[in-house]
Amino acid sequence: MRAILCALLCIPTALLAQQEPDTPVISMDVSRVALFATVREGKARFISDLEQKHFTVLEDGVAQKILSFSREDVPVAIGLLVDNSQSMMNKRAEVVAAAKAFVAASKPQDEMFVIHFNDKLTYGLPQTLPFTGDRDLLGAALDKMNLDGKTALYDAIHEGLKHLGNSKLTKKALIVLSDGGDNMSVNKAEGVVKEADLSGALFYGIGIYDPMDGDANPGVLRKLAQNTGGEAYFPKELADVKGLCETIARDLRNQYLLSYAPQQRSTGSDYHRIQVKVKDPQNRKLIIRTRTGYFESGRSGEKAPKR
Repeated sequence: MRAILCALLCIPTALLAQQEPDTPVISMDVSRVALFATVREGKARFISDLEQKHFTVLEDGVAQKILSFSREDVPVAIGLLVDNSQSMMNKRAEVVAAAKAFVAASKPQDEMFVIHFNDKLTYGLPQTLPFTGDRDLLGAALDKMNLDGKTALYDAIHEGLKHLGNSKLTKKALIVLSDGGDNMSVNKAEGVVKEADLSGALFYGIGIYDPMDGDANPGVLRKLAQNTGGEAYFPKELADVKGLCETIARDLRNQYLLSYAPQQRSTGSDYHRIQVKVKDPQNRKLIIRTRTGYFESGRSGEKAPKR
């Protein structure tokens, strides 16, 4: 796949089950479910004047009582995954600039890290510094590109999710910058899609593909975005990636947070569908994005139903 991929994962759940450091976060405590929701009018304008009474949350078709509601700019744990495969040679400047633009749009309170990936995965920050909000340190980490080899994209996503689990921040995000499809990973596409779904993470994808590239798989990005409440973009020009990364950064800063306690269920399924509706008093044509469901803790063996 000849592509520029910017994938963002953020964890919009409360009370996630604590995992051992070497185990990916794949389930949540469902005594309370928290949802980060983005509301827009059209594709660009964020809507920030809604109140709790304008929202309805349904789980498996049953209306839920909203227990808390807010719209606050909270700190985010963010991973930046940068493709270092040899095919990035002519794209290095644009990709680093896009990643640095995202860093510039972040806040000092955010916890960020960098992973470079090709055949291998390498952390950009010192081993003693798992996260930082220092822009200079993050800029230096992004500059450590060593272009060589193939693309272990799915392994990088798996490692990024695992590292994000070490942060105590509730809101988490993963950005992947790549120009190629996976041709080297041990992990498979289906596995990372399910891992992201189970984690409660928002996923944003930006992909610019060469139509002749047989490795291209935009369906993976679309599925990750659809399942988790994120969004997938497919611009035609490499120059657009920087602006889209800045858009994603603004998206993370303009979200509503809703929580509810699931009612007692009659279904035996471990997967529960979520739907959030907005009744706008101004009758605007609003678009709302949030995750579409979640798995219960300890019951992740069943597959999510097809959407």
